[in-house]
Parts: sequence; structure tokens; C-alpha cells
Amino acid sequence: MERPISELVSLRGKRALITGAASGIGRATALRFAEAGADLELVDLNESSLEETKELAEKFGVEVNIHRVDLSRKVEVDALWKALEGREPDILVNNAGVYWFKDFTEVDEGFYEKAMAINLHSVFWMCQHFVRARKDKGGVIINVSSIEAFLPFAKGLVHYDTAKLGVVAITRAIAREYGKRIRANVIVPGGIETEGVKRLKKEAIMKFDMEKISISFNFNARLPMGRFGQPDEVARVMLFLASDLASYVNGAIIPVDGGFLST
Repeated sequence: MERPISELVSLRGKRALITGAASGIGRATALRFAEAGADLELVDLNESSLEETKELAEKFGVEVNIHRVDLSRKVEVDALWKALEGREPDILVNNAGVYWFKDFTEVDEGFYEKAMAINLHSVFWMCQHFVRARKDKGGVIINVSSIEAFLPFAKGLVHYDTAKLGVVAITRAIAREYGKRIRANVIVPGGIETEGVKRLKKEAIMKFDMEKISISFNFNARLPMGRFGQPDEVARVMLFLASDLASYVNGAIIPVDGGFLST
């Protein structure tokens, strides 16, 4: 007999580790996972906002632990997983990332290394720890890339685009090598109204930055759905991939972009 939908979508008895959980897509994902019954290990550098996410998630009656971690430093990633020994997560969501603008010709080694450490290297190390812990038990990895990896649109993001395409490569390679036990998929968000996006829009208007205002206008004009998405609209897809609804989905690249990549 086929399992009921309520059982397929449930994460009860599972533990999920979510990076970048203090706000935006990370917070929305934490709340949806909590609603589905998952216990949570939430990671971010912003401890005060992480506390807010914890308070919201605990309302669903699940266990929530928070960890202040600088993901750009491998030593802190290693320490996190050391602290998690004995309660390693069944689900890993690598959502944390930074969206720093800098002209390609002005990128220096320090800036490049920091951007890559957060946007790409941390994903590699987090996935490595997860696979070591779960390769015999099974588990789910969900990595977050960007539409910028497939269709560079904004100027000053060559470093970001490079990292986010690397995230796709990591995900698909893991799916290929460890697919018998671990499902690894990558979400490609675009046009999501996160706090960061709102801040960038406000800064562009306040500084009367016509180039960024123009980019925002042209981006919005290209969206087939005619609107930006909400973090929860990405979180729902995260929940699908984390649950047994997606039991035969592995190595997939799933855009959540209002149709942007189709235009």
C-alpha cells in the first residue's frame, strides 16, 4: 500500500542542519522544517537573529539548537561537526552565502578568498562532514546556488557566479558518487525578496545609483510571473526535497525563480 501524503511530507524523527538560518530563505526553511516535525541545528554568524529564528521554530514543539559559526573558517566548520557528534543531522541545507558586488578588475586576493570561502568552500567542507557521517546511514543534502550561475545578469558578481556554479558541481558529484544512500540536489533561487535584496534596493535608491536601479528594473521586467518571490516559496521546495515526497529525486537542479531562466 502507498504511504499517505501526511507521512511522506513529515520530517518527524529527523534532524536538519540549516546554514544562514538567521533570516531570509534560511529562516523560512527552518520554520517549514519545524512545522514538518524536524529537530533543528541552526547555523549563522548573526546570533541575535538566530535566536529569533529559534524562538519562532520552537513554537512547533521541536528541539532547536543554534550555533554561531564563521563558515569562512574551516576550523570553525570542523568544530561545529565535532560538537554535533552523536546527533549528526539527517538533512543538510547549505543556504548561507554572501552577495558582495565588486568590479572584476578590482577583485584582489583577499576579497576573492573570503567570498569563495563562504560561498563555495564552506559548502564543500560541510558536505564532506555530512557524507562522512551519513554515507552508510543515508541522508539528504540540499545546496543553494543562484540563477547568476547560469545566466549572469548583474555586473560585479564574477566571483559570486563562479562560486555558485561550483556549488552545482559539488552537488551533482556527490549525487553520482553517494547516490545509493544520500540524495543531493541543488536549488537555484532567483528574484527572491529577502532582507538582503530589500537592503540593496533601498541603498540603490538612497544613493541614486542608476546602474543598480536599472538592473533591478530590467530584472523585474524579465520575470514571467511579474513579481519577486518570497523566501517561503523557496522553503516549500526545500521541504519537498528534504521529505520522502522526493525519494527518487537525486542530482537535480531545481530553479525557483518565477521563470527567469526560461526567458
